[in-house]
Amino acid sequence: MAVLIEHPTEGLILFETGAGSDYPEVVGPQISDIFARVDYDHSMDLDAQIALTGHSIKDIKMVIIGHLHLDHAGGLDFFRNTNIPVYVHELEIKHAFYTVATGTDPGVYLPHYMTFDIRWVPFHGSYYEIAPGLNIHHSPGHTPGLCVLQVNMKDSGTWIFTGDQYHVKENFEDDVPQGWLARDHDSWVRSHQKIKGLMRRTGGKVVLGHCWDTVRRLGIEFAPKVYE
Repeated sequence: MAVLIEHPTEGLILFETGAGSDYPEVVGPQISDIFARVDYDHSMDLDAQIALTGHSIKDIKMVIIGHLHLDHAGGLDFFRNTNIPVYVHELEIKHAFYTVATGTDPGVYLPHYMTFDIRWVPFHGSYYEIAPGLNIHHSPGHTPGLCVLQVNMKDSGTWIFTGDQYHVKENFEDDVPQGWLARDHDSWVRSHQKIKGLMRRTGGKVVLGHCWDTVRRLGIEFAPKVYE
């Protein structure tokens, strides 16, 4: 799930990119069979969805990546050789480049977007206010550098986009860990407690990156729907 934010001072900000339109060809038949993309057509491509909002992908001023797995960062192809800053936690960048270079953890980080012609901008520590109303929280576990994005809106309140911290609602609602999907179980538990505390403090709506049950429960609508 990619999120487009029209910020009053920073312009258009994109949180994550999705897998990219050529996902099946890039990842190969084994991975695309296990992690199949269903009910998909090119109207769902990142640039096409942004166009539905009345903007162009060329209008993006900043990209934030929660983590660099292929299904969240595969669309970074759009931002090669553009000088658009791509913000990622330092631990995620280090881990992703190491993984691509050594072949460890194969199939989740891919070399076609882990390139030197992207303007990588690392951030550090457990918390980063990237712009007024936009807060990034380091939440390791699924990957070393995974981050969730807190967006504070005037009318619709606080939204917390968790990416792959949770894959199904039971991970969040029933405190059920991810199992083999978490690279560091103890860190995942600590991050889970942090996010639940953030939800309680802000009354925020927690959006799980892969759970359609949660999308339906929150009544989330997609482009060209706008939340203020």
